Amino acid sequence: MTDERERSPRRGMCAAVLSLEAIAVGLSTPVMIGISDISPGVALPLGLGLAVLCVLVAGMLRRESAYLLGHVLQVGAVALGFLAPLMFVVGGIFALLWGTAYGLGRKIETERAAAFAAYDQRRESGE
Repeated sequence: MTDERERSPRRGMCAAVLSLEAIAVGLSTPVMIGISDISPGVALPLGLGLAVLCVLVAGMLRRESAYLLGHVLQVGAVALGFLAPLMFVVGGIFALLWGTAYGLGRKIETERAAAFAAYDQRRESGE
């Protein structure tokens, strides 16, 4: 069982956002081909490539550098709007969800660390 102190709420929330984003971006690929008349040679590598990257980065979130990659993926998802204008909306929603998960997760981690430090200090002092 994982120690409660080591469990990262930020990692869990951000991984969930990236996983759902991978589905949405992957499903945008046929939309780009069918509705936006983007050639499959452009839509497949961009749409499915971004979806695969979302899944890979979700699995890498144990490292702090992966969060930077997550930020870059949000820019990429919004940038798909230049090919399929609806992706400005979908990418923007996921960027907002990512930012919320990241910020709220960091806040929870900070507050948990402070609470565990206070708990440890009380235990050591014998209270």
